[in-house]
Amino acid sequence: MANQDGNFSGKVAFVTGAGTGIGRAAVLAFGRRGASVAVVGRTDDSIQETVRLIEEGGGQAIALKCDISQPDQVEAAIAHTVEAFGRLDFAFNNAGVEQGMIATADLSVEEWDRIVDINLRGTFLCMKHEIPHMVKQGGGVIVNTSSGAGVRGFAGQAAYVAAKHGLIGLTKSAALDYAKSNIRVNAICPGFVDTPMMERFTGGTPEGRQMVANAEPVGRPGTPEEIAEAVVWLCSDAAAFVVGHAMVIDGGQTV
Repeated sequence: MANQDGNFSGKVAFVTGAGTGIGRAAVLAFGRRGASVAVVGRTDDSIQETVRLIEEGGGQAIALKCDISQPDQVEAAIAHTVEAFGRLDFAFNNAGVEQGMIATADLSVEEWDRIVDINLRGTFLCMKHEIPHMVKQGGGVIVNTSSGAGVRGFAGQAAYVAAKHGLIGLTKSAALDYAKSNIRVNAICPGFVDTPMMERFTGGTPEGRQMVANAEPVGRPGTPEEIAEAVVWLCSDAAAFVVGHAMVIDGGQTV
């Protein structure tokens, strides 16, 4: 792991959903601290731009196109990371998709499957292939992106809420499975964060943004950088006793 001061020199991070938003902020944060980073996402242009930003700052990164709902793509991306950098110290399983506002009985089976396949099954697939590398090398850290929707319900969000609740359960069970292998598994639960996903959810309108501000006791959405700093801390030695935790980072929304 890293030193208490967050020096990740010589370490390797694998980050999904890294083309924009929280994922991009996280890879930049890892890069600033000296880690080599695998920038993983579904859109070539966005992940290549993220790599460019890391390299501009003097960091080392590779872009890997991957749909985390596809087992073969996930296995190949993780294998490519280890081949390129020699190891895997940190995995931030961040990729996810939003659900439109749809009441439970009106939700199609296809939409349910899409949300669960990416937001829950995709994270499982990542962990399934990340963990053996970490076991072999003697340890590592995994952080999964759940949501405020992982700790409470939201009307019109049955599939998303179910997947994010399930992700916390997955995190807790995996944490117990591998704690004695020196692998720490935790989750983050962001509230509304100013990302492209939030823009899609709110419709990108002033009214939508005001709805978000009103929902947050602090009066604003979070920034991707604020969430990324929590991820980096969870990966550092400063968090060495944090195991199986779902860290809520939501400006007081779920208090």
